[in-house]
Amino acid sequence: MAKLYGKTALITGAAAGLGKGIAEVYAKYGAQLCLFDLDESVNDLKEELLKQYPDAAIITYVGNVAKFDDLKKAVSQSVEAFGGLDIICANAGVCRLAPFEEMSDEVRDLHIDVNIKGVWNTCKAAIPELLKRGKGAIVIASSVTGDLVADAGETAYALSKAALVGLTKALAVEYADRHIRVNCSQLGYARTPMVEKMAIETNPDNPEAVIDDIAKAVPLKRLAKPQEVGELFAFLGSDEASYITGGQFVIDGGSTLPETVSMGTK
Repeated sequence: MAKLYGKTALITGAAAGLGKGIAEVYAKYGAQLCLFDLDESVNDLKEELLKQYPDAAIITYVGNVAKFDDLKKAVSQSVEAFGGLDIICANAGVCRLAPFEEMSDEVRDLHIDVNIKGVWNTCKAAIPELLKRGKGAIVIASSVTGDLVADAGETAYALSKAALVGLTKALAVEYADRHIRVNCSQLGYARTPMVEKMAIETNPDNPEAVIDDIAKAVPLKRLAKPQEVGELFAFLGSDEASYITGGQFVIDGGSTLPETVSMGTK
């Protein structure tokens, strides 16, 4: 079912991890894509998707979400290639772990620049084109971290992801009467390069044990697949979600559900 057929989507952080999963699902559902990433491997993803979907319409842009001009150029190229924009998937993000008293201003500012300003820049560059369409959808990648839970060493990441919940709600109410819907995902853990890097930072000697322990604590006993997150992004970007805006959608395998790990009948 090509529920995104004829719609043009801009996906940031598309080269790997969640962004790649989102791009794969959007291509499956027939969307025209602008894949944006800092890494030139985003061009490899384009070729990979075209092999699977030969009729797909895909362009790429290598740029930095922290630079507003890069987003403006990517939006302009999308409009030139496809005639407009319909969906924004503001996914690009970073996470670096460090004890709070040891966290440098540079690491703090990296999270602010990419996770907060990057989404801000994406939305600000794209919304004028959505307004020209007369409607549109924005899906922002927040997290359960910061808004619902947090682990030690995640202060900068938690700060930045919690801010995106507020941005989602503010944009949703501001643009509702102009038919632009804004929602955010709140992911627990997916098996991505970012999570694998965090596992190395947590336990350099045995990072796989960190991944295994995360899975054990999730009621569904596994991490998410990036494509499962992509399905949520596809639904929220589609007309099937036409009456949903300002929402926070937890996708964590139930990891935020248990009150304790020791109490209960099991």
